[in-house]
Amino acid sequence: MYKVKVYVTLRESVLDPQGVAVKDALHTMDYEEVADVRIGKYLELQLEDVANVDERVKEMCEKLLANTVIEDYRFDVEEVVPS
Repeated sequence: MYKVKVYVTLRESVLDPQGVAVKDALHTMDYEEVADVRIGKYLELQLEDVANVDERVKEMCEKLLANTVIEDYRFDVEEVVPS
């Protein structure tokens, strides 16, 4: 069994209006030290044992989990040992 953590973020070249709104809100709350905010998605997947787990997760990200035109993604795979 594998536990996969997927992180999806907007590309640096893409404007993040939600991130700007959060940054502005933080500034109004006197958190002036916040220079930038980028909003993203975090997903956790549990996969049964499968060959080529990295390749399969990359395929999932590119087909469904991330919009590769405007988003970047990365993932970490951990093998889960049954207890």
